[in-house]
Order: sequence, then structure tokens, then C-alpha cells
Amino acid sequence: MGEGSAPGPSEPVGRAPAIRPFLLTAGRVAGGGTGPPLPVEAQVVATSSGLRALGSLAFEQHDIVAACRRPQSVAELAARLRLHLNVVRVLAEDLCAAGHLAVHVPDARTAQDISVLRRVIDGLRTVPDSRDALRDSG
Repeated sequence: MGEGSAPGPSEPVGRAPAIRPFLLTAGRVAGGGTGPPLPVEAQVVATSSGLRALGSLAFEQHDIVAACRRPQSVAELAARLRLHLNVVRVLAEDLCAAGHLAVHVPDARTAQDISVLRRVIDGLRTVPDSRDALRDSG
């Protein structure tokens, strides 16, 4: 190898462009709870203990809690962080169980509200697929 062809040990390598979702959730497809997965329209918000714990949380968990300073849906959160929806569901359930997030699941009438459904659909369209490409907005 020629001089300057490889990065030195102190140079950052950067984040891998496509980390498989099952690596982020340790192979789990559901959170630690026994109930159904979080609905995409569920609102999540950081708790005061979650904000205090930010310094001790690892990578994606830190990003989720930090992004949830204001309430937002699971779908919006996945789009904002450019993470797979099921990864956000699993990690949000874990964070909720640890007391770092509070979750509010809207009642059935709200979930059937066309404006809510449109926002969820728009959010899902902005979530990248496994190749980090945005889905067709059609």
C-alpha cells in the first residue's frame, strides 16, 4: 500500500451506510412486552428520566430519546431518524419499559381520522428502505 492510501487509526471511519435492522434490535422483531407492537400512529415523548439518561444511552436509543423532546408518532420518528419502522418500534418499546419514553396510543376514532392517516402515510413514505433509498411517493 502506498503512503496515504489507508486512514490512520485516529481518523474517523464513519457510520456504515446500511446496517441491517436486526443488528440494531439484536434479532428481535418485537419489544420486551407481550402485547402487540406499537401502532405507527402512537405518540412517543421523552420522560424527564429519559432526558437525564441521555449520556448513558447507546447510539440509536440516544437518538430516539433526544428526538422525542416533543411528542411525535412512531412513523414520524422513524422518518426523522431514517431508521426502519420496526427498529424504532422495538427500541421505543424497550425505552418505554425502561421509563425513558412515554407512549400514548390514540383511541380508534383518532386512528381512523383521515388527516392523521394522511400524516402517517406521508411519514412512512419518507422512511428509507433497506438500501437507504426513499420509497416512491406515488
